[in-house]
Amino acid sequence: MKEMKEALALYPKKTIDINTLQELFSAFFDSYEAFAEEVLALENAGILLMMKSKGRSTRQPSIALHYRIQSATLKKVHHHLLQQYRIQFHSAINLDYYYQHDPKQWHEDLPYLQQIDQYIKRHGFPIEAIPAPERSYEIVGDEKWITEKKGKELLERVQLFNKLQVIPVSEPLQFAINPDKIQHSMQMHLVVENKTTYQGLLPSIKQTSFATLIYGRGKGIIQSMEQFDRQYPVTASHHFFYFGDIDREGIAIWHSLTKKVEMQLALPFYRACLERQPAQGKDYQRQRLEAEEAFFQGFNKAEQSQLKDLLEAGYYYPQETLKTKELQKIWEGSHWNDMI
Repeated sequence: MKEMKEALALYPKKTIDINTLQELFSAFFDSYEAFAEEVLALENAGILLMMKSKGRSTRQPSIALHYRIQSATLKKVHHHLLQQYRIQFHSAINLDYYYQHDPKQWHEDLPYLQQIDQYIKRHGFPIEAIPAPERSYEIVGDEKWITEKKGKELLERVQLFNKLQVIPVSEPLQFAINPDKIQHSMQMHLVVENKTTYQGLLPSIKQTSFATLIYGRGKGIIQSMEQFDRQYPVTASHHFFYFGDIDREGIAIWHSLTKKVEMQLALPFYRACLERQPAQGKDYQRQRLEAEEAFFQGFNKAEQSQLKDLLEAGYYYPQETLKTKELQKIWEGSHWNDMI
């Protein structure tokens, strides 16, 4: 039975006893005999392996009292299931993600994938972009699915978000433009986390090689950055630099942003901070190992060691460590083009 295989694929342990099996599958069977016949079928299929030391039940049909779940066999079953859906679904729905990840994600996504499949087959791909809540309601009958219930992540997993012409619902991106650079074929853009830094740098924008200065608003930039192409529809090769607080929260913001757009660290600013005296008081922030390791890679070994010691001791550098004149001097005087 497909439901039993799916339940076993999601079961967190490698072994399972007869009582747990009965509890897990109680909704599927109205008698012990029907339940036992299905368990024996799973035995014969190599999905459940009897643990001989535990013995078998005395009831007939007799099943083992304890089984080892053969995850490798279940994985093959899962892949076979994916292949069946690959044939059934519209060819634009890319299922590659699910071959490499926990089957639990597949089972959570499947009801929505079926609705998406029906939507595409019925309507085709839209020509015009509309706001996320409107498209969300069209596809699954829930206007909040894309924006608040991880529908966007699902659509990205199957490589459909852009094809479905969804306008993200997020705060507008706030930025200043350097009119001298707007026609250039290669353009650089600086994102800064805090308002004070934005205001301090703004007067210098025309003395720099940057096309825009973008105000990040802390975590707000993670969603607002989606609006860049619509708000700045300039055809060019765009390169983004980021400067935020040197603390665990600031590093996490940068790392989340890099998952949406390639975002280099604005190293001249960060290195200038490391030459100053750090502040204390961020030892309460949660560590995010993946984000910190990615952040450290931008620095040399000595700087990496300094940063690790800094964070472990609860110290940090706010962007305000650098005063307005220092910020402007670094922005105007650094060789940014050489960093691309």
